[in-house]
Amino acid sequence: MYDRSVETLEAGRLREHQWRRLRALLDEIYGAPGNAFWRAAWARAGVGAAGDLKTWDDFRRLPLSRKADVVEDQTAHPSFGTNLTYPLERYVRVHQTSGTTGAPLRWLDTQVSWDWWVHCWRFVLAGAGLGPADRVYFPFSFGLFIGFWAGFEGARALGALAIPGGGADSVTRLAAMQALGATALVCTPSYALHLAETGRERGIDVAALPVRVTVHAGEPGAGIPAVRARIQQSWGARAFDHAGMTEMGAYGYECAAQTGLHVNESEFIAEVLDPVTQAPAPEGELVLTNLGRLGSPMIRYRTGDRVRLAEAPCACGRTFRRLEGGILGRVDDMLILRGVNVFPSAVEGIVRRFASVEEFQIEVFRDGELDEARILVEVGAGDASALCAALQEALRVGLGLRLPVTPAPPRTLPRFELKARRVVRR
Repeated sequence: MYDRSVETLEAGRLREHQWRRLRALLDEIYGAPGNAFWRAAWARAGVGAAGDLKTWDDFRRLPLSRKADVVEDQTAHPSFGTNLTYPLERYVRVHQTSGTTGAPLRWLDTQVSWDWWVHCWRFVLAGAGLGPADRVYFPFSFGLFIGFWAGFEGARALGALAIPGGGADSVTRLAAMQALGATALVCTPSYALHLAETGRERGIDVAALPVRVTVHAGEPGAGIPAVRARIQQSWGARAFDHAGMTEMGAYGYECAAQTGLHVNESEFIAEVLDPVTQAPAPEGELVLTNLGRLGSPMIRYRTGDRVRLAEAPCACGRTFRRLEGGILGRVDDMLILRGVNVFPSAVEGIVRRFASVEEFQIEVFRDGELDEARILVEVGAGDASALCAALQEALRVGLGLRLPVTPAPPRTLPRFELKARRVVRR
């Protein structure tokens, strides 16, 4: 564990810890000059001062916030909006969301807030068993997208050797990992698979590299058993999932037991709510509040991530709540095909069981009044027709839906360094 003193707190003491952090955050929001975004949002709900929030019931009466609220604010007040607790000159980092699900957001951090980001990543890397003896490779472009910026700094703060892989193609990155003796790889699940594919094409056995751990974020892939198995088989290493987002921070990480994502409740307040009724639920939308990002906080933020709370305690001894199966998908990415609810992550979980599938795409199209879909697959070795037939049957059994599976010519489907976009609407 990175910090056993907080990771094993019993429930009552953890809530006391969270309440102290929340009160400190509220004092900053209502201090001088304070945060205009949250003051205005809460004034509409009848909250005019930090002292108006006295209990957890008061906290739960605060309105939920959404990405659309922040987009609207930044549009009305370019370039950074009003979710700024301090004068602009206090801020030292700027990042931007990937824009996967709409207009990109710009986000500023003070030095204190950025140090908090890095602190959260120490939990992630330590949970995966990494430490000062490791050499951690980051094949990331290091642009405006926050991606693995904080992960890179987190590796350094943990005492590990952090190796940047920006500005290089996949072959060059593999060569650098080999030359520098990288023992860990941090990237999206899709890019880990792409690097392994590139290695096979160039006669490089990535499983022979000294990489012993891979850590993944940006997509729910590493939490899908079949995807995790594919990564681990390709790299001969243990793959760990992680969850975070630009506007929230690095909030979820796996432990050695790998039975879901622990929410770092020392730094975040987590709620799981029914996305329609907004009532607490064992499975639903994850709503988060970050407690240490004082410069630009998000409070009761609807992440859009669909999760399921685990009931049993974790064998690792952590008392933080656990998300069974990690991030199950996006609340808003569900497809309704002939009356059947289908999440793309469920499709990927089936596709990745087939080792010969190099890459795939879900093509959605309209047929009359209904959405239909077909699966395009790039097939490596073997009979493509036979594989497509077997995959189509596996999808029928697993989803209760017959989806056509069609082979695509080699290297025609896109590869992704950052978040994969495998659902295409025609």
